[in-house]
Amino acid sequence: MLTEKIRSDFILLLAAIIWGFAFVAQRAGMEYVGPFTFSGIRFALGFLVLIPVIAWRKKNGIDRKLLPVRENKKIFRLQFLLGILLFGGVSFQQYGLLFTTAGNAGFITGFYVVLIPVAGLFLGHRNHFTIWIGVVLALAGLYFISVTNHFSINKGDYYVFICAIIWTFHVLLVGYLAPRTDPVRTSLVQFGICSVLSLLVAVGWETVSLNALIDAAWTLLYGGVLSVGIAFTLQVVAQQNAHPSYAAIILSLESVFAVLGGWLLLQEDLTPKMILGCVLMFGGMIVAQLNVNESK
Repeated sequence: MLTEKIRSDFILLLAAIIWGFAFVAQRAGMEYVGPFTFSGIRFALGFLVLIPVIAWRKKNGIDRKLLPVRENKKIFRLQFLLGILLFGGVSFQQYGLLFTTAGNAGFITGFYVVLIPVAGLFLGHRNHFTIWIGVVLALAGLYFISVTNHFSINKGDYYVFICAIIWTFHVLLVGYLAPRTDPVRTSLVQFGICSVLSLLVAVGWETVSLNALIDAAWTLLYGGVLSVGIAFTLQVVAQQNAHPSYAAIILSLESVFAVLGGWLLLQEDLTPKMILGCVLMFGGMIVAQLNVNESK
């Protein structure tokens, strides 16, 4: 059991690292294409990446056996809902960024770290007190990383807060589906739904050119293959054995790696305040793990 938890922790941390550095790719990609075009193409790439993986798993008997028809229909409906939640979370965050700062958006999005254990209480999840300490440390660290001395609430922040609520339900639904379904198939469905919905909005609201897509190619490849195809699938795989509240704390470390990625690749500032925030967030992850027998 402990080995499974360590494996899940490592997989979640790897997903957070990929997502953190993906902020660099996303910021660069937005210089060439609109947010919905970017999301639609990168989730389509993530979808395509998983097709040969599923074929290989099926050939080698690795994927899980299909559930009875009635149960399988229920699971597919939940996977479909997962894709809608994924689209909603991405969309509200992107739209909110039009009216607020990246720092505000990062901090408010991170509120799912608090919302998940609170929502989990209504679902019968048991949260050891170390989880709550970890949540407080993670949120404090996120504040130091993201928020400047001129923090204020504005129009965009409300949209980003809706994003945080959506991510809360997304993580909780992944926690429900992961032990009951094949993780790769679940990822395939949610990527497909999110891609289709994003592209439909892009066609109606954004202008797309071939030259722009070529200029944004490397960012789309990173965002599609690594951030979507690999990292989101790793999340589903890891949450087969990870408590949703603890998973949220580890996944929130993407903010730490976003800061490190900006410092290493974009020569952005890494202030003592940000370093303190990174330390607090890692401390929150460690404290939350002290109770290794945490269960749902």
